[in-house]
Amino acid sequence: MTLATQARGVLMSWTPADSAQQQLRDEYVAHIDSFDDAMYRSCVPGHLTASTLILDHAKEQVLLTLHPKVGLWLQMGGHCEEPDASLQDAAAREAREESGIADLVLSDAPIRLDRHRVGCHGGSWHLDVQYVAIAPPGAREEISDESLDLAWFAVDGLPDLTDDALRALVVAALG
Repeated sequence: MTLATQARGVLMSWTPADSAQQQLRDEYVAHIDSFDDAMYRSCVPGHLTASTLILDHAKEQVLLTLHPKVGLWLQMGGHCEEPDASLQDAAAREAREESGIADLVLSDAPIRLDRHRVGCHGGSWHLDVQYVAIAPPGAREEISDESLDLAWFAVDGLPDLTDDALRALVVAALG
């Protein structure tokens, strides 16, 4: 099964929380159906990405990365790669790489979708499929070269330097 086929199946079996999320889901599926490389950075109009919001085991804190390109505190995530067998694999790989935490427990299904404009190809779309992961008790994060900083924040005390998409992701993760 290709990554695109797997992603299409995940999206079609996912139950969106509202009509806006359903519309995004339908647009993501149409994108997969329209582009052979919809899962990869090579797709110029846009491509699916996978991200993970990491919560501590008590679900009181969230681990965020200070993104070097946009200067905001965001969840871990990024592009799908050829070895990824699923969206969940891509999300888990990105979360491990960017947090340094090996034993994350990732949700079985996405919790939210977010489409945003990025600088790839001079301006294309990231069609982000968002998961949540729980860190084990005592987990120790380790900053990667993909981040300016890495820090835990209270779920009700997110930093000012973030965006509405992250705030909505936190609400969905705790929902």
